[in-house]
Amino acid sequence: MKLIIAIIQPEELPAMKEELLKKKIYKFTVSNALGQGKEIPVHEVYRGIAHEISLLKKVRLEIAVNDDFVEPAVEAITTVARKEGDKGRGKIFILPIEECIRIRTNEKGSEAIG
Repeated sequence: MKLIIAIIQPEELPAMKEELLKKKIYKFTVSNALGQGKEIPVHEVYRGIAHEISLLKKVRLEIAVNDDFVEPAVEAITTVARKEGDKGRGKIFILPIEECIRIRTNEKGSEAIG
């Protein structure tokens, strides 16, 4: 069992969701995040005052999968997010899951992930 955490651009979320569903990956969590990679900070003027925005909006996608679904999930994410020569495409982290328990049924392990 693995936990896949992907940090992606917000505009890629609809296409990412569609690609994951094609790979039969139905269960995932999405949350908003702020972060900075190699992107150049954005300069904005608000009410006449210049501001430097160094933390940009990102989306954090978390997917808990059995080992058979790790490669399809990574493939789905990279298919959507990869654009040649474009900085700031995001990151994927793959972590081992020690245990998973479905609260409703008390199932454990790979059966609990689904």
